[in-house]
Amino acid sequence: RGISSAQRPKRPLTAYLRFVMDNRPAFREKNPEASNLELIKKLAGAWKELPAAQKQVYEEAKKTDWKRYGEQMAAYKAQLTPAQAAALKEERRKQLAKRRSMRAKRELNLLGKPKRARSGFNIFLAENFQETEGISPAAKLKKLYDTWQKLTASQKQPYLQLAEDDKVRYQNEMKSWEAKMIELGREDVVRSKKQRLRKKTAETAKQAETAKASSGGKKAKLKKSEE
Repeated sequence: RGISSAQRPKRPLTAYLRFVMDNRPAFREKNPEASNLELIKKLAGAWKELPAAQKQVYEEAKKTDWKRYGEQMAAYKAQLTPAQAAALKEERRKQLAKRRSMRAKRELNLLGKPKRARSGFNIFLAENFQETEGISPAAKLKKLYDTWQKLTASQKQPYLQLAEDDKVRYQNEMKSWEAKMIELGREDVVRSKKQRLRKKTAETAKQAETAKASSGGKKAKLKKSEE
């Protein structure tokens, strides 16, 4: 209680990041039309060509900060109770897991992973969100959700059909994308056979259940007509 990860001493910058922080304003002034990506490329090139003696200045500053960081961390940990240390360790673990997840998601986007199939409600939401009046996005979302819930089956059908079409699109694109990733040696981003088998089994079971329900309804109608 009273201690949070925000109070944890910040890790020092690397020598390269120190160089970027020091020189970014000047590079921006010289290249006002450059995008952030272009600016970073220019800075990276400048760092690569920087004489060893000038790089050493940044390396020495990094070492000094790391020494100070070690002292601050020791003092920070000394004030923690075992319970606080455990709580902060868990908080840190969750933060790192979230960062890893975000990095993985960005990488998949760069690799061109197909977008997931949308549900019928998501398609309805995208179609009507801009036109719906509301004091906030949350209010719009609630209003559209309530509207969706009140739609009849026939009114929902067009959206559900679009969702089914999008599902087929996603499955086809995923097969092509995964084949491409395997060719590139990126099996690590491809779904495992076990995951695909589990998903396929679940879909087969769902289809069987739907067919069974449909068959039961037909039998009931037939029995009623015979009576």
